[in-house]
Amino acid sequence: MLNHTDAGMETRHEVESPVSNGTVLIAEDDPRMQKVLHRIFTHEHYTVAVAGDGDTALELFRREHPVAVVLDLILPRISGRELCQKFKSISGETSVIILSAVSEVVDKVLLLELGADDYVTKPFSPRELTARVQAAIRRQRKPPAPTIFRFGECEIDFKRMSAWRGGVAVVLTAHEFKLLKFFTENAEHVLTREVLLNEVWGYNFYPTTRTVDNQILKLRQKLEPDPTNPRHLLTIYGAGYKFVP
Repeated sequence: MLNHTDAGMETRHEVESPVSNGTVLIAEDDPRMQKVLHRIFTHEHYTVAVAGDGDTALELFRREHPVAVVLDLILPRISGRELCQKFKSISGETSVIILSAVSEVVDKVLLLELGADDYVTKPFSPRELTARVQAAIRRQRKPPAPTIFRFGECEIDFKRMSAWRGGVAVVLTAHEFKLLKFFTENAEHVLTREVLLNEVWGYNFYPTTRTVDNQILKLRQKLEPDPTNPRHLLTIYGAGYKFVP
């Protein structure tokens, strides 16, 4: 039999709310979509902050320190593209997932190069959206790799996003840094184009895997002593690519 103290503790335990998985910021100006997204992420035990315009989204981002942002591209006052850059400059480890009706490939590539972690097109599956958000959060929570990585003639500072080859500064885009970082974290492993698209570009479907080939070609031109005979970013024919430090 429970005594009064035990009974009180039991009652408190029964009504205890689930621990929050962190805050998800919803930057969306459509009130109906705000309600849908709020319900989806509340159900997944996230605390949800909602902003209907860019200024409010930026204010909430600074105040709430969210683990992820679900960001519409078309917002009053500050555009989604500009917000994506601002969010990443304030907190590079916060996942930014674009949720937009804009489906053109060029927009997806641009946003990923600006630092977005994934891109989901409206209309969307709630299960797919939450899976993408949670996958992006897991990637950001992986144990941090060394911020400075050296191989061959190259020295890469991932934290400051600066690179040198033979002591000469090399300009890499945000997405080139992201791709190179994934290679360094998986050195000596053969990575298929599909894995690279999913883990670096952040989505499974893409019109052509030539996107990966073109990005690696650019990295070779910037980092390899002889881009036509690479030593580090190797093509494994019929399989994919392998990074050898």
